[in-house]
Amino acid sequence: MARQLLFVMDPLARLDIAGDTTLAWIVEARARGHVAWWCGPEHLGAEGDDAVARAWRVDSADLARGASQEAGPGTVQPLGCWDAVFMRKDPPIGLEYLTATMLLERARGKTLLVNDPHGLREINEKLAILQFPELTPKTIVTRDLGRLRSFLAEQENVIVVKPLDGAGGSGVFVACEGDPNLSSIFEQVTCFGSRWAMAQRYLPEVREGDKRILLLEGEPVGAVLRVPAENEARANLHVGGRACATELSADDQAICARIGPWLRQLGQVFVGIDVIGGRLTEINVTSPTGIRQLAALGGPRLEVAFLDWVESAIKRLGR
Repeated sequence: MARQLLFVMDPLARLDIAGDTTLAWIVEARARGHVAWWCGPEHLGAEGDDAVARAWRVDSADLARGASQEAGPGTVQPLGCWDAVFMRKDPPIGLEYLTATMLLERARGKTLLVNDPHGLREINEKLAILQFPELTPKTIVTRDLGRLRSFLAEQENVIVVKPLDGAGGSGVFVACEGDPNLSSIFEQVTCFGSRWAMAQRYLPEVREGDKRILLLEGEPVGAVLRVPAENEARANLHVGGRACATELSADDQAICARIGPWLRQLGQVFVGIDVIGGRLTEINVTSPTGIRQLAALGGPRLEVAFLDWVESAIKRLGR
């Protein structure tokens, strides 16, 4: 049975056509005969009690040229007219994103919402790991420049610092005692003490790779090891990291078993966690990626498992 599926996302022109997970979902959905639509958060609204969206169909030409054009006025209708709505807007998370999740709440019970908008508001991708301190490297959150310096001394004079609203490796620094740029690093990551930053003990195992583990309904379904380029501290694929095949270690499996029930409770269906040296460093719920890299390395095509889950979930809603 053909389903109507709405993806709240960035325009295709901003995405990596070859590597984007949302596009893999759209291609698989269309191959199954479903109809894919897209809109941005700015196209969401409310009319009375109904959340609505102005949306455009995604056709083969859009996918081929890597551009989703807002051709014509689009179609405006309540979110309940779609069988499923996927919130896949990339970070950073700001007021627009949070407002969009509140609008999506208006469609609860009227359509399938993935990932659950309430959980998206609850889970900051950096702060979420504080729920599981026994799984993480030593971590603090502060905007106090002096506290960053004292934490650096406590962690053998090398730490990682990053803004809470960053993504794709943006704004991530390795800070070392003796670096003449140290004060500037702390000033930039905290915007001169006006925004919170996260600082973590540096894990030297990152040179061997940062493991992205993908979970479907709280269960691990695949993993990719992202190895940083030479002379680069970050392993993110966006900044030159190399994707390599990997397996789940006993520590990885223990992490998944610990956080899986919590993710299910918050309605987070598709999640990517980052693990370095058996320690949890981030929980990515907004638009985790990695399924195309996994398939290219000989792993399973997770878009198939994901669409299987979506079709079953829609039926459970009685649609």
